[in-house]
Amino acid sequence: MREFAMPAAYVVQPDDNITDDVFRNAENAPDGVGLKRRTNGGWAPVTWRAFAAQVRGIAAGLIAAGVQPGDRVGLMSRTRFEWTLLDYAILTAGAVIVPVYPTSSVEQVEWILGDSGAVAVVVETDDHAGIIAAVRASLPALAHAWQIEGSQLDGLPDLAAGGAGVTLEQVEKRRRTRGAGDLAEIVYTSGTTGRPKGCMLSHGNIVANTRNCMLNDGFPQVFNSRASSLLFLPLAHSYAQLIQYGAIYSRTVLGLVDMADAVAELPAYRPTAVLSVPRVWEKVYTSAKRQAAAGGHGKIFASAEAAAIAYSRALDAGGPGPVLRVRHLLFDRLVYGKVRAALGGRVQYAWSAAAPLGTRLAHFFRGCGINVLEGYGLTETSPATNTNTPDAQRIGTVGRPVPGCTIRIAADGEILVKGDMVFQGYWNNDAATKAMIDHEGWLHTGDIGALDDAGFLAITGRMKDLIITAAGKNVAPAVLEDRLRAHWLISQCLVVGDAKPYIAALVTVDPEALTQWKAANGRPQPATIAELRDDPALRAQIQAAVDEANKAVSRAEAIRKFVILDDDLTEAGGQLTPTFKVRRGIVMEQCAAQIASLYDDGGS
Repeated sequence: MREFAMPAAYVVQPDDNITDDVFRNAENAPDGVGLKRRTNGGWAPVTWRAFAAQVRGIAAGLIAAGVQPGDRVGLMSRTRFEWTLLDYAILTAGAVIVPVYPTSSVEQVEWILGDSGAVAVVVETDDHAGIIAAVRASLPALAHAWQIEGSQLDGLPDLAAGGAGVTLEQVEKRRRTRGAGDLAEIVYTSGTTGRPKGCMLSHGNIVANTRNCMLNDGFPQVFNSRASSLLFLPLAHSYAQLIQYGAIYSRTVLGLVDMADAVAELPAYRPTAVLSVPRVWEKVYTSAKRQAAAGGHGKIFASAEAAAIAYSRALDAGGPGPVLRVRHLLFDRLVYGKVRAALGGRVQYAWSAAAPLGTRLAHFFRGCGINVLEGYGLTETSPATNTNTPDAQRIGTVGRPVPGCTIRIAADGEILVKGDMVFQGYWNNDAATKAMIDHEGWLHTGDIGALDDAGFLAITGRMKDLIITAAGKNVAPAVLEDRLRAHWLISQCLVVGDAKPYIAALVTVDPEALTQWKAANGRPQPATIAELRDDPALRAQIQAAVDEANKAVSRAEAIRKFVILDDDLTEAGGQLTPTFKVRRGIVMEQCAAQIASLYDDGGS
């Protein structure tokens, strides 16, 4: 199949504004709990009435400070209650939000605030305030700066106090100046290559995507006023914003916490739905596997894993037989219950997006009683274009198009998209916009995929990542990389081989797993990976993972050699995006010598 469309469940109206949901909830369910705020004593409920009042208060402060309709306001913070409060307040004031990752460098902050022409910014910490101080002289448009915690700048109470003279009617009048066609935010892509580009998303883009996703088949049973979700992805990313906007629209009780605190907070918050990226699901899996091995239960976990995958596969093939049902029930008590408990014990449905999840993980978690539904999209599509749903799932795909979206597969295999969720273009970059959206209005994703006879989309790789060996063999690295990362010792990997005689790989070892491996193999704990990367026992473990990954591909596509890097890939090192995507170009540039070693006679 070359093209598949889903009719819209919601048609955008000219006066639609994404903030409508907050004030509608405050009117229709004022005493209902809308959000939960992390405090020293636990999770404090926030009613819709209280949240709307706080949004109006901050919006009034922005209006009093001189922020005009259409002005850009930066927001640099970790995921927390104040991020969501400020997001809606900025939009309520008629301004345009410009999210900035809290881990951004001085140069990145300067570029984003300067390119967007931001007139104000809110930051989280004193460190962030220091960055603003360092770049402020080069940002003539930046008139105001506030911070959430710390003492370098005025705080949010000061901002709200400044708006004491602005009436509720004035705030509402300002809010109503913005409609579906007006700009709501400029999201700068984290970028696996090059300088970030600002994606312009309108109120209509966000409303269309949010409402059509939440009204998709099966979603109302997962997202509703009796449900709850803990959001811990960075809210500077459009996928996290969709979770936020979707929770507010559906009245799902929303808790917000930084990703570093998610593991500790999940059991306390006990969400019914969790949305994350594949790297987090991989970490949950490998952590459970590592803990089982450390406790002498490695064989039990391996058997439980096999049973979970077999059970999940059987669900798609007529149902599991009696023997498998008994094994599954046994392992539910021994293993699966502990996996669910790590997520709070109440999660039944979960979503994964931003990178390929892989069928192995999807079957494992579904077999454990946590149905991880994979989706797909880009910042440029606000962001979701496809998702599996509780009522329609095919593991190994990213699902059907969301309502209101059309997917087409071009002659070269590229995935093309049309719909109201397609962005307005790149800020100050018409050339990039024209390169992204063709004359017929199709957005070119750069991803390669295929549609099956029921409209489910499978992603097979990225056009720019496709490896063509010296022999002319086309190799999509994602298949091999996904299977390699499944090994408990491996943190990250990068498959290489473009214009080379064979496929090879760069591999990093998980620091926590290495500690366990050293204890189990009698190696001194102070020994670093740089000292151990040529250790025969360690290389044998990685070779076993390579052999397992190679079973998924032909001999011509198989990894022939690998090298273990001295350090893991990190966001701080520039090798990963904030959502854990590998910046291939940067890694290949930084590791040019190691890659060269894989293709000379002395290669290891």
